[in-house]
Amino acid sequence: MKPVLLFFVFLLILLLQADEADSNGSYVEAALLNQITSKYRQHAQKRFDNLQKTLERVKNADEIKKLSAVNRFYNSVPYASDLEVYGVKNYWATPWEFLGKNRGDCEDYAIAKYYALLYLGVKSDKLFFTYVRSRNSTVPHMVLTYFKTPRSEPLVLDNDSERVIPASKRTDLTPIYYFNGDTLYKARSDNIGHKVDHRSHKQWEMLQENMKRKKI
Repeated sequence: MKPVLLFFVFLLILLLQADEADSNGSYVEAALLNQITSKYRQHAQKRFDNLQKTLERVKNADEIKKLSAVNRFYNSVPYASDLEVYGVKNYWATPWEFLGKNRGDCEDYAIAKYYALLYLGVKSDKLFFTYVRSRNSTVPHMVLTYFKTPRSEPLVLDNDSERVIPASKRTDLTPIYYFNGDTLYKARSDNIGHKVDHRSHKQWEMLQENMKRKKI
């Protein structure tokens, strides 16, 4: 092969490799991670590096292993109320704020798990934000639930539990309603639910806006 032709073949291979790297890029892009590190310092970068390693380990695993890995990782983040962290009663943090500050409440855990699982290829129509009542609390509590099929019994990802288990085994929780970003459902005993509201959830809309802005 002539040297010039060999050079262009080599260049093409490099370009293809670059495209592949971009399409399978990090969960948090380098520029955003630099901003996070600048704001929250080196300890935050280590947390995001550990997150990336966790995601890489299970990227080719089955969905149950993905759920378990993501649930365990984020449950290591200390709990704190919105009032403590943001000075307001109810705020839904972006995953970058949550892990950057390394503190958050139940909604923040559920949101962070949701986006990490999307990155791992889990379809959004399998993941629902679910409000429940817990025997251990007087206020509503949010968990992330996973439906393998629309009529499957959901699995529960809860910041109060390291185990991802079927909803029927979480007898301490009573479902109130659940949604997947653009629909809102009231829970029923069969765990399928029926739609009670077509309006977008206000907090979800605000979160989506903050995600677009890449708020940290």
